[in-house]
Amino acid sequence: MFEKKQITSNPQHIAFIMDGNGRWAKKQGKPRTYGHYMGTYKIEDVVRWCSNIGVKYTTFYVFSTENWKRPPEEINFIFNLLVEKIEEFYERMNKENVRLRFIGRLEELPDNVKAKCFEYEEKTKDNGKIQAILAINYGGRSEIVDAVKNMLNEDNHHIDEQTFRNYLYAPDVPDPDLVIRTSGEMRISNFLLWEIAYSEFYFSNLLWPEFSEEELKRAIEAYQGRDRRFGGLNRNG
Repeated sequence: MFEKKQITSNPQHIAFIMDGNGRWAKKQGKPRTYGHYMGTYKIEDVVRWCSNIGVKYTTFYVFSTENWKRPPEEINFIFNLLVEKIEEFYERMNKENVRLRFIGRLEELPDNVKAKCFEYEEKTKDNGKIQAILAINYGGRSEIVDAVKNMLNEDNHHIDEQTFRNYLYAPDVPDPDLVIRTSGEMRISNFLLWEIAYSEFYFSNLLWPEFSEEELKRAIEAYQGRDRRFGGLNRNG
């Protein structure tokens, strides 16, 4: 007779690879930029849904270090949209005790984007219900390289996992329990390479603007049915 599997509790940290904005827009007969526009509203929805079920951290892959290869007009639209929507997001989410954070090579962003990120990090730093972390100009390999550079700059030769972790972009944030990628693609795409070593994955066929509260619940139910052993054995060996 099979032993009953131990149920995994609710995830504390969910990370999202938001894929499919352009394809969704094309399905609507709209330009790719319309997909990005609608996708920003989905971030706000997802933060609220996660907050309502007790998730404490959400990380969203907004703009990667590789996304600079896209057409300049699309890049400019994304950055202008970020500046506009971060302020709107703050006006609503601040009332719900959401803390906004930003990770990545922020110093390389346009000045207006960088200033907006720093402004709203400061404004929400004391909010404590849930953190919404936006990865902008982010790459997992870049984060590891930057951590090594900072260790060398400080002449720190005491190297172990915890010491290294202290040099990551957000060392106080626990690793994601669950990573959700939309659009049916099954790739990591250089996202949180250090942090997702033992994360569970859920690949949704929905495009990001289509992502729903019901799909989030399905992802969490799938996560809860898994036996997280972190390289060890379960209770039954």
